[in-house]
Amino acid sequence: MGARAQYVVVENGAWQRYYSHWAASRVADDLLPGPDAATRCFRANREIDEWLDDVWCEGAALVDHDRRILLWFAFADDWADHIAARAVLARTWPGWDVRFAHDGMGDLTHHLGLGRDLTRVPGWFETFEPSGFAGTEDTEPWSVVSLRLPDGSVRAWGSYWEPVEHLAAGPRLVDLLVASPATPALIDMPYGGVHFDPQARTVSLWAVQTVAGIHNWPLPGWEDWALDFRGDDHTRQAGLLPADSCFLRPPLTAALRRFSDRLGTPPPDHSELLARAGAVPGPEGTTPRVSPAALVPHEPGDPTPAELAAARTAIDALLAEAGGG
Repeated sequence: MGARAQYVVVENGAWQRYYSHWAASRVADDLLPGPDAATRCFRANREIDEWLDDVWCEGAALVDHDRRILLWFAFADDWADHIAARAVLARTWPGWDVRFAHDGMGDLTHHLGLGRDLTRVPGWFETFEPSGFAGTEDTEPWSVVSLRLPDGSVRAWGSYWEPVEHLAAGPRLVDLLVASPATPALIDMPYGGVHFDPQARTVSLWAVQTVAGIHNWPLPGWEDWALDFRGDDHTRQAGLLPADSCFLRPPLTAALRRFSDRLGTPPPDHSELLARAGAVPGPEGTTPRVSPAALVPHEPGDPTPAELAAARTAIDALLAEAGGG
């Protein structure tokens, strides 16, 4: 099974869809060299006339040149990879509104005025009745769940559920949390977190991955609760956690270097050689012609040397700011 990706390019009032069977894990990398490079890359794929759904689409991007908006999602290896990608994109897409599409395909179709449920069947958000809490003894849990107790104090637990699964379990999960044993302190950042405040009837959630359905609030079972969706900003929950459950944010240097390494070696710039070759006089009565394609060792959809250099400069600047240059 491939890692399927879907791309949408909007330009001059029209939009087209493209498909790759393998490139979902490369969505962030393909975006880093900027809007022109990303557009060429996506248009080099097969154009299709259908939508993938949230199950089959593991990465996607919508590049709207008319409104200068980028929507994208892809699964990151860890918290640092996601935050590093966001930091680079903020510099290589200047003047663009760059957004992570937390609602997955719903965000893309909504942007085009097609609604959020175009690719979703009725009742697609599946709830379940929890028989227990998915606490984990792992020091690197998928999520962190916190709960404000009646006395105003806050407890927290590591969980192997994804953030949205805690919502699928419904409010009964709150009662199960109270009786749950403590879990080990964290040694790394999770992919997301959920905080429950039963007195305020509020759920707060953040994630560095998709949370499909998050904009369809209230989700089933949460009709009398308010949602405080924080995107990928963990700081609100961090400020609530007890000292023995605090987040340990890793530096971004390793993630930035991985992105830099994956940019590859820029292809050589043969413009000067082409200019000299074109200036050489041909036999009498002929005009010299040089095919640029003969000297370009990369595909037309690849980033140019200038685009790769700009992306590398942005990464180097972030490394220097992080003290890892």
